[in-house]
Amino acid sequence: MKRLLTLLASCALISASAQTVSSPDGDVKVSFSLSQSGRPTYSIDYKHHKAVLPSGLGVRTKQGDMVEGFEITDITNSSFDQTWSPVWGENSTIRDHYNEMAVALRQKESGREMIIRFRVYDDGVGFRYEWPEQRGLTYFVVTDEVTEFAMSGDHNAFWIPGDYDTQEYDYTESHLSEIRALMPKAVTHNDSQFVFSPTGVQTALQMKSAEGLYINIHEAALVDYSCMHLDLDDKKMVFRSQLTPNAQGDMCYICAPCHTPWRTVTVTDDAREVLASNLILNLNEPCALEDTSWIKPVKYMGVWWEMITNASSWNYTDVPAVDIESFDYTKAKPNGRHGANNEKVRRYIDFAAEHGFDQLLVEGWNIGWEDWSGKSKENVFDFVTPYPDFDLPALQAYAQSKGIRLMMHHETSSSIRNYERRMDEAYQFMVDNGYNAVKSGYVGNIIPRGEHHYGQWLNNHYLYAIKKAADYKIMVNAHEAVRPTGLCRTYPNMIGNESARGTEYQAFGGTKPHHVTILPFTRLQGGPMDFTPGIFCMDLSTFAPNGSKVNSTLANQLALYVTMPSPLQMAADLPEHYAKYMDAFEFIKEVAVDWSESHYLLAEPGDYIVAARKAKESDEWFVGGVTDENERTVEVDFSFLPKGEKFEATFYVDGKDAHYATNPESYDIYTKKVDAKSTMKLRMAAGGGFAISIKPVK
Repeated sequence: MKRLLTLLASCALISASAQTVSSPDGDVKVSFSLSQSGRPTYSIDYKHHKAVLPSGLGVRTKQGDMVEGFEITDITNSSFDQTWSPVWGENSTIRDHYNEMAVALRQKESGREMIIRFRVYDDGVGFRYEWPEQRGLTYFVVTDEVTEFAMSGDHNAFWIPGDYDTQEYDYTESHLSEIRALMPKAVTHNDSQFVFSPTGVQTALQMKSAEGLYINIHEAALVDYSCMHLDLDDKKMVFRSQLTPNAQGDMCYICAPCHTPWRTVTVTDDAREVLASNLILNLNEPCALEDTSWIKPVKYMGVWWEMITNASSWNYTDVPAVDIESFDYTKAKPNGRHGANNEKVRRYIDFAAEHGFDQLLVEGWNIGWEDWSGKSKENVFDFVTPYPDFDLPALQAYAQSKGIRLMMHHETSSSIRNYERRMDEAYQFMVDNGYNAVKSGYVGNIIPRGEHHYGQWLNNHYLYAIKKAADYKIMVNAHEAVRPTGLCRTYPNMIGNESARGTEYQAFGGTKPHHVTILPFTRLQGGPMDFTPGIFCMDLSTFAPNGSKVNSTLANQLALYVTMPSPLQMAADLPEHYAKYMDAFEFIKEVAVDWSESHYLLAEPGDYIVAARKAKESDEWFVGGVTDENERTVEVDFSFLPKGEKFEATFYVDGKDAHYATNPESYDIYTKKVDAKSTMKLRMAAGGGFAISIKPVK
């Protein structure tokens, strides 16, 4: 009998230390166990490949470490299968289908309880830490999260440095073993007030193994927690979570019951499935807004690119150290370069209205731009007072008479207290003056000083701004904010974000051509980006003192409206530049910004992407293809089209002599009949691409 009891106890121990859960299709499998020291560990297999080797889990707090000494008290398995409809997006419906395993743990010595919950989808895994309500653990301070992601080899990776305050980097492609050597030793931020020395890399991190496995690490539903970066032990090829600290060096202040964001691993052997994945969105909560009828996708222009290129200025006068509470702008001498003036804005309104745009962004309309950056100034903007040469009521009325709206701009200069104390007034001002969308910005060092853009405190602010905007039925496009983690499902008025190196950097020295073939695998995994494409004049020295050049062909710029989908798309160039190429501009006018169906036809991170999408509530399709610095020819299969129907396709392609560096504005346009049986070889020049508009033949 004693031998039998011992055998039964041994079997129970093995069962408790080797638990598995698989995806609905069986291709993805998570294994969970406790090490000899009682540390939770997990691994992920995909088909016959090791995607994540056994990796440790745990959290360190000021109240005691929750890393080792655990025992399993319960394991709960469940399944979920539901289809939901986003307010906007790449598809009109999304399937949320997973198998779940929740492992309840108890730390023997402290008695603390923790749950690790795994959700396994056909395209990857999400897991998070949860702390139920319990005696002895209510308020606690996270000092470190020791979540590991052990890789099976020296994978190829597409990465940017683990900066706590910006994602605006060009991507580096290298093996994992090369990251440390290629990491910049020091980064001076825009306002030059401090130097940052990166150590890890940022998510979403895209990798490819030698066996052809595509692995992507990110996070979902980042709420009331610090943003995660990844620190790499390049000897063992193990990533460990690296949270963004606050001004005191702590990571998070939390109170049970609570949970962390989801840590996500997308895994597949087909790069197209990474782009098509809804893992991040599905791990977020359903829409929290009862009424979403006021949330509408937007195609817009802006008085913006001319300021970015230094052809005009945001500020009305050049007087330094302006006190917005007492300075009399009506008596100040104008600098003659102010972009947001009545005459110019009317001209932009006329052009945008003539060509069917929804809104016009105007930056630099409000007082305070004279000393807004690099001064660590708290009371920098009031968000409601226009400059003397910007007649807001008259311009808004003029815009509305033309059938479009003006889009608001709130640059906070990262003075968070100033923005929050003025937010209700600013949003009500928008409502009173006919605005329903705002582009917000967070340039510079954060005030309170010492806080970072991606820390818990700022993440809470960004969500506060989104929720507050929803109270006023305002859509938000946040720049310089934390990278998206799918919260646009829960709050779809978060219609856009920047949070990466956008088109503006083409005016600051240029961006590598491969950048746009990587962003959909990385930054766009968590939500759409306000990338601001549509540049037609690539040599900026022809109209601005900035001598930079845009590293793209004109056809590539058109393709971005399809390969980088967003419900908020800008035609970023100047009206006079579009006037030179009106036949190509026709694609920007026609392309949709909201979709009912999306297909990724070809994809390889860092090399090329070809996508096809069907416009919502329309029978029209659009296709876009982009390549890196290498010229290539791809074969496009039109089998995504409905069978038995005929279509006319208009092709916007690189000219025979097109090249991003030497002849970027060379393009050809032609039409052909296509159907679901059609295939076609299309050439993309170096840094180039193609765009196709497809309409049914009636």
